[in-house]
Amino acid sequence: MNRLSDQQVEQIARELAGRLGRGTSPTLPASSPYGSAGGSAAPLPVFPVTSLPVGGDGVFETVDQCVAAARRAFNELAGMSLSKREEIIAAYRAAMREQGADLARQAWQETGLGRYEDKVIKNRLVTDKTPGTEALKPDATSGDHGLTLTEWAPFGVIGAITPTTNPTSTVICNTIGMVAAGNAVVFNAHPSARRSSLATVRALNAAAASVGAPPNLVTAVAQPTIESATQVMTHKGINLLVVTGGPGVVKAAMQSGKRAVCAGPGNPPAVVDETADLAKAGRDIVTGAGFDNNVICVDEKQCFVTAPAADKLLESMRAANAYIATQAEMRRLEKHIFSEIRGPRQHGTINKDLVGKNPEVILALIGVKVGPECRLIACEVAEDHPLVWSEQLMPVLPVVRVGNVARAIELARESEHGFGHSASMHSRDIDALSRMARVINTSIFVKNAPIVAGLGAGGEGFTSFTIASPTGEGLTTARSFSRQRRCVMVDHFRIV
Repeated sequence: MNRLSDQQVEQIARELAGRLGRGTSPTLPASSPYGSAGGSAAPLPVFPVTSLPVGGDGVFETVDQCVAAARRAFNELAGMSLSKREEIIAAYRAAMREQGADLARQAWQETGLGRYEDKVIKNRLVTDKTPGTEALKPDATSGDHGLTLTEWAPFGVIGAITPTTNPTSTVICNTIGMVAAGNAVVFNAHPSARRSSLATVRALNAAAASVGAPPNLVTAVAQPTIESATQVMTHKGINLLVVTGGPGVVKAAMQSGKRAVCAGPGNPPAVVDETADLAKAGRDIVTGAGFDNNVICVDEKQCFVTAPAADKLLESMRAANAYIATQAEMRRLEKHIFSEIRGPRQHGTINKDLVGKNPEVILALIGVKVGPECRLIACEVAEDHPLVWSEQLMPVLPVVRVGNVARAIELARESEHGFGHSASMHSRDIDALSRMARVINTSIFVKNAPIVAGLGAGGEGFTSFTIASPTGEGLTTARSFSRQRRCVMVDHFRIV
């Protein structure tokens, strides 16, 4: 796989809905223990995931072994130059450009979540647009009393907890940023994404070894569990925690007594008003909410549209390969989407069997047949509908018609639950856009584009798959995994 330029990555994002909608959707092989991913085309060939050797390539039986190996690697890396670190990061990028598609396929086959083709794009995105050592620019201040230099130093050994929704892309992204900052890493992957996560760790270690890096800069627990995650969070040899996951694991990390960088849940709203380019807004929302079958935390989860724009928006979404469900169909779908509905404005219990599945799989449960070109199910609902207030992680988008843009913004703020994660607005009204930006207070706010543009896919800027809203770092870089050190020369070295 050749390197993608920024322009190519952006072009992929712009063309995502049309290009993937015209193609076929792959299916999991019948032999997969996780069942079908929901496609209707012929199965893609299986990339075998062989048994993983323990104790080599960064994979170890116990957390203690991982920490010990990572500590040795960190001590070795500390004695190397910054240019060697840059060489290691370049090797990571080259390897992931070559192997990223295969690792995406393994993640899709193993977890049964999302779309293979979208996971390829995620791996390409983090490979090319995760910042490296360039994020570690030193700061210098001089004055009458001399010179002060502030630099970014590594923490040491980082303990990282990664999710099942973005397993390979999170490991790639975290490794680039953490090693660029001079750290070594112990990964505890989500058990449901163990094989693909460990395959990624092994590939990264092999790439680093090819340029003379210390062995085991990146380590992982061979059989990750809740218990091993707890051990990582409490291990005295871990200097920093980086957690990408749900509210439970984030809470545990923040109560561990260690410094923690935590990326928690999101429930990103999209607001549309009558001044927007409604044809583009419909395409963008289908692209964003349908990306990887909505398993990414930045994907649009609910939409609030002003009454004058609602009908045109729904028609443009239909034209962009969304299925617009009727009220009767939605009432039947609710029984499958939720295993428990707890009432108006309450977070329902989501049917995990449908998380990350294709729209045709979900619709088939109520006897509606659509093709693999369908990217999203949308339905107009009342503002108190549980779909609006639940992060369902499936390509089902509730659309709420409201009287005016002020009400839309207020509902967006409430339905986001104060997670501070992501949101979008489609409008040409500068005052409304500015009001939404202030009110929503999220780490990512995207105007007139899919929210994935906030990850650098079609928008400017770098990418990160650890968006640390709970602890305030936002989109993380190597600087997020570093600590400041100050060196002061008093009364000297100012030359003016």
